[in-house]
Amino acid sequence: MSGSPSHAVTRRVFVAGTAAVAGSAALAGPLAGAAVAAGFGWRDDGTHYVVDTGAALVFKVSKSTGDLTSLVYKGTEYQGYGGKNSHIESGLGSSTVTLVQSGSTILISVTHGTLRHYYAARAGENHIYLWTNKADSSVSATRFILRVRAGLFLNDEPDSYTYTTSTIEASDVFAKPDGQTRSKHYSKVRVIDYDYTGWSAGGVGLWIVRSNHEKASGGPFYRSLLRHQSADGGGLYEILYYGENQTEAERYGLQGPYVIAFTDGGAPPSALFPGTLTTPWADSLGIPGYVPASGRGKVAGVGIAGRDTAYPYTVGLANPSAQYWGPARSSDGYFSIGGVLPGTYTLTVYKGELAVYTTSVSVSAGGTTTLDTITIPSTNDPSNASAIWRIGDWNGTPGGFKNAALMTYAHPSDVRAASWTGNVVIGSGTETSAFPCYLWKDVNSGIIVYFKLTAAQAAAAHTLRIGVTTAYANGRPQITVNDWTSPIPAPPAQPSTRSLTVGSYRGNNHTFGYSVPASAWLTDTSRYNQLRINVVSGSGTTSYLSAGTSIDAIDLLA
Repeated sequence: MSGSPSHAVTRRVFVAGTAAVAGSAALAGPLAGAAVAAGFGWRDDGTHYVVDTGAALVFKVSKSTGDLTSLVYKGTEYQGYGGKNSHIESGLGSSTVTLVQSGSTILISVTHGTLRHYYAARAGENHIYLWTNKADSSVSATRFILRVRAGLFLNDEPDSYTYTTSTIEASDVFAKPDGQTRSKHYSKVRVIDYDYTGWSAGGVGLWIVRSNHEKASGGPFYRSLLRHQSADGGGLYEILYYGENQTEAERYGLQGPYVIAFTDGGAPPSALFPGTLTTPWADSLGIPGYVPASGRGKVAGVGIAGRDTAYPYTVGLANPSAQYWGPARSSDGYFSIGGVLPGTYTLTVYKGELAVYTTSVSVSAGGTTTLDTITIPSTNDPSNASAIWRIGDWNGTPGGFKNAALMTYAHPSDVRAASWTGNVVIGSGTETSAFPCYLWKDVNSGIIVYFKLTAAQAAAAHTLRIGVTTAYANGRPQITVNDWTSPIPAPPAQPSTRSLTVGSYRGNNHTFGYSVPASAWLTDTSRYNQLRINVVSGSGTTSYLSAGTSIDAIDLLA
């Protein structure tokens, strides 16, 4: 695979403190693992703990900061660019760092205030297992970044900006000379879609395998940073909490393990994937907050009735302390979610990304909570409502609308984007693909939908619905039907950060309902009624950072 690095994310279906050493000093040095694996062990070089896994990986951890300062695989150094190490957030600074060896496992513990961070090595493995425990907001720790030297994994993927020449938004969205856009935000995928991220080139694969994200936030459809590449080097991320377009409060507690994995160019072993990885060897390491498999439970449902089989369904569990999810089987809706911490959770059934059912479930350690068939009430799915016409469908995403697929990995100004303007005629057969997935006050507000009504339809009042998936700067739709104009609706709760320009439409799904009186319709049924959709807000700036919103579906109810 030399000369051509791999994709950004690989889907599962194919991404001055004090230092002390705990334990016997006799364990130090290469002889420490002699009975376990040739070369396995560690030494103290005065400023670092140097760990040899006994395979092809040797790494160093600073005794003063807990930074990962060296990552040598098969004799090549991979760690670092711009004089920076790999670490939690931007580096913790002065920390207490200790090391313990227990048989075939070496554990390095980093303490910085209320934060705890851990590196574990196993004899004969080219992996590093990591845990991070953020107890409260007193320490900034929202990510682990693995910094990788320049030139090892060059790429020109959406999350790269190696070959770009100009900045077009903030300091993190860039344009290439050909008009394509690049940003570390443009990962394309949701958390549920990937197990690992990284690169492969020259017979070496370097990956971060994500944790199960039980203490992260945002749910299964959340999008965040996964990796980046620039002229300085590359970065791989495990995001512990990310505030961009975030819908949930931060959760605290132990996150992990997530894994730095080297391979001979292929994907990391599936045994490391979230939902598959087991770590019974870590049960006795004494990591605070660590809960073994025996202390966890499971939720299983025999089926889900009332589904629209054209869509995938996902079942999520969430409370202020943890989150989990799993797919519902397409044939009958059966689901099983394991490894759940004890507690009471809100169970949510999603059609696509649209919540259509919720209930409460309790989970106990070592137990399985079994649920009888869940029946989704017909009224819970807005697609079941009889409509005179509908643009798109109700699934919680802008999928199918113009530019929707591109917007998960490009800026709206990208040369590949179709025009954001253009009106729509009901009955043309292209209503959804012609309607833009996003509307902005300063870009394409005022788009018109043309439609005809029968005499009977024009004689009655109707409800018009507009479903949105997120909004920026309180952007929300106000409508005009012919000469009638709706009141300005109140803005729903949405994230306050950028969204539409950083690859994310996932906010809080909301439906705006407009009661259109019969007097608004044209009485001449040979003429087209005109629905004008304007974006209103007193916030935002200009262009693609003006107030905007993402569309899920638009319909006129019978």
